[in-house]
Amino acid sequence: MPCTVIVGGFYGDEGKGKIVSYLALKDNIAAAARGGVGPNAGHSIVWKDRTYRLRMLPSAFANPATQLLVGPGVLVNPEVFLQEMKDTETIGRCGLDPLCAIIEQKHIAQDRGSAHLSKEIGTTGAGTGPCNADRVNRSAKLAREVQELTPYLVDVPSVVNGFIEKGENVLLEGTQGTYLSLFHGTYPYVTSKDVTATP
Repeated sequence: MPCTVIVGGFYGDEGKGKIVSYLALKDNIAAAARGGVGPNAGHSIVWKDRTYRLRMLPSAFANPATQLLVGPGVLVNPEVFLQEMKDTETIGRCGLDPLCAIIEQKHIAQDRGSAHLSKEIGTTGAGTGPCNADRVNRSAKLAREVQELTPYLVDVPSVVNGFIEKGENVLLEGTQGTYLSLFHGTYPYVTSKDVTATP
């Protein structure tokens, strides 16, 4: 069974988070994996009279049977990831790929301190651009090197493929939108990687 991929066709804010949370319940999604850049983009979901603004976890958390995964291409701020699990009460069903790069305080400082990024490009200051630069330079810290994240590390592609092979419904959740893609967007006013469904 193929998986469903939700990506933005414009500049983001298309309502992807709301679509993902709806499909998680409607289609009884077994696993939802978040792709995209990292905590520089968020999804807002209203569930049981409470508004959740997620920047790391998939928006499918409303279905208690859905496994929530963060794929290897996503940049992770450990504080945000750990806090969102607490806020959504999903600690027992979250998985983070060990190859996710880690956003450190130095990346956030670089992001916010760069006139080019913060003023000309309009970065969110979350540290994703500098972290992706370190990833390209092969110097970024990975999730497998952060002790606090060890209990949540799983091989996300393997888990996703396992669900697909069993015929379960799987959903891949993207962030941002096509015109913010580093390769397909309105360069240089884009994010720091591809955010479309292209290979």
